[in-house]
Amino acid sequence: MPAMATALVLAGKRDGATDPLALEAGVTHKCLVPVVGQPMLVHVIEALAASPRIGEIRVAIEDVVVLDTLPQLRGLRNTGRLVAIPARPNLVDSVLAAADGARFPLLITTADNVLLTPDALAEMLDGCAAQGANAGVAFTRRASVLAAHPQGQRKFYRFADDEFSNCNTYWLKDAKALAAAETFRSGGQFVKHPMRIIGAFGLINLIRFRFGIGTLGQAFARFSRRFRMVIAPVILSDGAIAIDVDNARSHGVASELLEQRMARVEAA
Repeated sequence: MPAMATALVLAGKRDGATDPLALEAGVTHKCLVPVVGQPMLVHVIEALAASPRIGEIRVAIEDVVVLDTLPQLRGLRNTGRLVAIPARPNLVDSVLAAADGARFPLLITTADNVLLTPDALAEMLDGCAAQGANAGVAFTRRASVLAAHPQGQRKFYRFADDEFSNCNTYWLKDAKALAAAETFRSGGQFVKHPMRIIGAFGLINLIRFRFGIGTLGQAFARFSRRFRMVIAPVILSDGAIAIDVDNARSHGVASELLEQRMARVEAA
């Protein structure tokens, strides 16, 4: 039986600024923006809590009292399974602070990943184990994203074998693998800001990654050599996992897909 993973949900404000979706919804944090009747953060935590592969759930957020304002999470808080950790000014420091004292392996995701499911979590954990990974990054194929919703995602990483989208889900085997977290110190949004991976992956790797020279697996083999650890891509079958809530368009897409899921559950 594989070890249960600790989950970390990154729910802090980017650069301390209030997100436009939060402003429109009249809430303090993007993670509190409602999607189909409840805050984004609640959707993510409920998916994590429903997984038998996830133990403790940690949430990195500036105002830790925010969790106490969400009655949906009271039970998890009372049992000690859900813990709030003060977020730091940047992603990496938040990860390092939240990982302190945590039981590994560590599964990291974001509070806007509202379409996350227990099945996708199992697929991620199994994929990392099967590849003997020290660290893992979840992707899904372009065709899978568009099959989930034709407006689900507009930017993809192009490689020789296919086009992929990142799923905002990461896995670290142990504390030594935290070195890979330095990759995301400047934000981690590589499609929007490709210069951010020069320092982490090197100029040649940037060129290959950006222009799809070679396969996704070959790119990560190069990353693994650079970091001296196995960093593995895990391809998730559910393309919806790549649809995080970043703007009004993706909020509408995620709402539509969540409503469809709920309708299927009610009909079953």
